[in-house]
Amino acid sequence: MADVGGMDVSRETMADLQAFVALVLKWTPKINLISASSESLIWDRHIVDSVQIYRFAPDDVRLWLDIGSGGGFPGIVAAILGKARHPDAQFVLIESDQRKVVFLRTAIRDLGLAASVFADRIEDVPPIGADVVSARALGSLPVLLPLVSRHMNPAGVAILHKGRQASAEIDEAREKWRFELEEKLSLTDPDARLLLLQRIHRAA
Repeated sequence: MADVGGMDVSRETMADLQAFVALVLKWTPKINLISASSESLIWDRHIVDSVQIYRFAPDDVRLWLDIGSGGGFPGIVAAILGKARHPDAQFVLIESDQRKVVFLRTAIRDLGLAASVFADRIEDVPPIGADVVSARALGSLPVLLPLVSRHMNPAGVAILHKGRQASAEIDEAREKWRFELEEKLSLTDPDARLLLLQRIHRAA
């Protein structure tokens, strides 16, 4: 076992994560999956940053939705972890950029993941009813909440990466939304945090 993002991962999971890194680096020159400046930092900035959210996944997760999946962070990483931790779970990714969709489907096939991709805008996909909804670097909290609430089941949890503007985004979101919130410190960035939101609904 090895510790990655606060989680013990098996040799097989580590091999899948390393294979995914190789795929990202191979495809990035063609479709800009990650910035050139972060290629040398891909393990901490993207892999570990994605792995850490799985610490907060429910024990009984059956359906995980990642919105605005981009280069597969955290959606593909979550699906890799799910092979061992939730082998019956399905992982669904939504991405509107067709080139990135091709990449995501290639990664799913090559790594043998229980995952699928919607090649569409998030608001155009029928409600998913997910146990977990994740998003990273997609938009501010007021922008995300309508998208998250559309696709999360009533007992589900949203796990969202947020940076130093998190407090201001939470205050703005609470003007129109009600939700239960837990904040967790990020393992990769002292200015960032993970927001765990449940029971999301519009304010009366």
